[in-house]
Amino acid sequence: MLKQRQVLHADETPVKQLDPGAGKTKRAYLWSYRSNDLDTGPPIVVFDYQSSRSGQHARDFLHGWQGSLMVDDFGGYKKMFATDAQFAVTELACWAHARRKFFDLQVSGAHPQAAEALRRIGKLYAVEEAARAMDHIARAEHRQQNSLPILVNMHDWLIRLRIATADGSGLARAIDYSLNRWASLIRYAQTGNLPIDNNPVENAIRPIAIGKKNWLFAGSERAGKRAAAIQSLFATAKLNG
Repeated sequence: MLKQRQVLHADETPVKQLDPGAGKTKRAYLWSYRSNDLDTGPPIVVFDYQSSRSGQHARDFLHGWQGSLMVDDFGGYKKMFATDAQFAVTELACWAHARRKFFDLQVSGAHPQAAEALRRIGKLYAVEEAARAMDHIARAEHRQQNSLPILVNMHDWLIRLRIATADGSGLARAIDYSLNRWASLIRYAQTGNLPIDNNPVENAIRPIAIGKKNWLFAGSERAGKRAAAIQSLFATAKLNG
């Protein structure tokens, strides 16, 4: 059912797995895939337990799927977005991650440029909040009238600011993060059905990330896969009330 959707979120988080031969634990990964809240169908979450963070796991899971995939900047997803890839997958970049780069600068000390970036990004989210109850057609028009002008102005501002910013500085890194992903960051605003960020899947995986402190580790890969299947049912049921 999940792979029938046109838009998906993806994320991954490390988990500990018992390594009996070494007498300790090793790192495994829980890959998370979630439906898009702007779709009309019921929300779905699927967790996929794997032994590593290799992007091959995501490619195997999504094999044959075509659509738009919202991710962070982890390189493991990149092969799916290559023009010569066997996948017809379009990358969506996350504004929450772009915002976090400027937010961290602001938290570390008063930073007027970071504060201005946060203000501009906040305007994008205000547009989304106003469109919460709209259908895809109305939201697309709303975004084109409101989000796209903000994005055009922001892009011009970021380019000017980057020219005046020293290479290697925290501000330069924050600006580069957004500019290097700009085409994927603004893709949502050209439609009415694409999400602005990856928060839905991060919210789905957060209870498991917190739970790791309680259950400590998976006893084996088989146990991890079994737990992932159970957590998929729980998370999907919770989203559907």
